[in-house]
Amino acid sequence: MVTSVIPGGSMSIMDAPTGKVPAPRGRGDVGPSWLWRSLAALGVLVSAVVHLVLWTRGYDDIDLVGPLFLVNAAGGVVLATLMLTWRHWLPLVGGILFGAVTLLAFVTSATSDLLGISPEVIGVNELVAAAAELVAVVASTVALVREQAR
Repeated sequence: MVTSVIPGGSMSIMDAPTGKVPAPRGRGDVGPSWLWRSLAALGVLVSAVVHLVLWTRGYDDIDLVGPLFLVNAAGGVVLATLMLTWRHWLPLVGGILFGAVTLLAFVTSATSDLLGISPEVIGVNELVAAAAELVAVVASTVALVREQAR
């Protein structure tokens, strides 16, 4: 399928048949969009590492939560890698969803007895993960908006 882009026109996510995000104009891969994408990947990676640390420190013994923490850690590493290596809008949407869903699960578990995690176990690791997830959501959103504006 061949598409033409009118000079000076804009292209949305749905317009590009490949979904590839064009490189920043005149700056190679280094630009504000790339910095936001990198920050988003860092947020996802920090959250993944914290979930792995918590999994090794006793969360692996919790029936449903233990495996979910391990899946979160592995998925976060894969997603952070994709965010940095695949210049596509999909990993950024993944960053938004990863951060939002993980943060929602944390807030729910901190305010209730969700899936056997009591609010008394909230500590520094959990707060670092929550901050990283917030960074992932905000930075992924900013990167997505900036890249789609081109």
